[in-house]
Amino acid sequence: MQYRKDREGQELSLLGFGCMRFTRKGSGIDLEKAEKEIMEAFHQGVNYYDTAYIYPDSEATLGEILERNGIRSQVLIATKLPQYLIGNRAAIDKYFQEELTRLRTDYVDVYLMHHLTDVAMWEKLKKIGILDWIAEKKASGAIRRIGFSFHGDSDHFLRILEDYDWDICQIQYNYLDEVSQAGRIGLQAAAARGIPVVIMEPLRGGKLVNMLPAEAERIMRDSGRNWSPAEWAFRWLYHQPEVSVVLSGMNSLEMVRENCRVAEETLPGSLEEKDLQVIDQVTKAIRASEKVGCTGCRYCMPCPKGVDIPGIFRCYNTMYIESKFNGRKEFIQTVGLTREPSFASQCIGCGKCEKHCPQSIPIREKLKEADQALRPVPYRAAISVLRKVMLRRT
Repeated sequence: MQYRKDREGQELSLLGFGCMRFTRKGSGIDLEKAEKEIMEAFHQGVNYYDTAYIYPDSEATLGEILERNGIRSQVLIATKLPQYLIGNRAAIDKYFQEELTRLRTDYVDVYLMHHLTDVAMWEKLKKIGILDWIAEKKASGAIRRIGFSFHGDSDHFLRILEDYDWDICQIQYNYLDEVSQAGRIGLQAAAARGIPVVIMEPLRGGKLVNMLPAEAERIMRDSGRNWSPAEWAFRWLYHQPEVSVVLSGMNSLEMVRENCRVAEETLPGSLEEKDLQVIDQVTKAIRASEKVGCTGCRYCMPCPKGVDIPGIFRCYNTMYIESKFNGRKEFIQTVGLTREPSFASQCIGCGKCEKHCPQSIPIREKLKEADQALRPVPYRAAISVLRKVMLRRT
């Protein structure tokens, strides 16, 4: 296993175990199967295990397995504060203590503010005392490293990144999301500050393996490399020295062994130019079914009315690259739940964005199309309810 160090010299395994996708059995997790997979990963050198409060039974399962096998002190546990459920300082303590109990530990190695989508969410936490709370927990040793996981645009990511001396951060990043969410801009900005970057969704939930168009699969087969689609995606990430850990939701021993092999073999800068060209061709093949030719360059931003133009187009395209459900789900996560509304319906048709678009996209027209597709009546209602629950002000 390869390792990349954080600012304190702690070695982080290049491959991390994402504990959200344990195999389920009946009403719970298949503990016996999960234990075999975690211990196989451990013996292969994986030392980073990622979970969260809202992953059903995940924290408790991980805690039981680590305790039973006596390896708690030999691994790094990363879990997350469900900030969307927090209304006051007391709630922070309540959830954290519950997580420690589930994990059967008295400290966590990495504690992330979960699912920040914009600066306002971080500001809300600051308002109720998160900075003092973090300082207390780090001083006591209950938290070793503090960070945040992010789903939003690169502008908000950079603002959050620069607002606090973070120890680590976690972003969605893969060859299809290179200019989406925090993107390469965010990855490089964090690395420039010496902040380790943990990657989630390296395969877009398996879509870069199971939902590739035939043309993309052909390009990979004809490349001369005997690599699976998953290996292509992982190698593209490992190639980048700014990447510290890549999480994989492994739920078979075969998957654990294969992913560990790739993580062992792939050095920073190891992809050749011809390999990068293959990835570029595969990306184009995937994007051939897009509805809007938006590259995510953000030249159209900022919109004077706050419309997240590239974010909306990315979700609209996801509806046709992957599925309508996935596009709408991503829209709810990254656009629908920002503190300040950024819906296409806020567009006043000023046309400022179109003057700066290198692709000459008729943005005003396409925003109307995207809004109708992404927010049918049931989704409008659901977003409204979620906003009231998750974005309530303290």
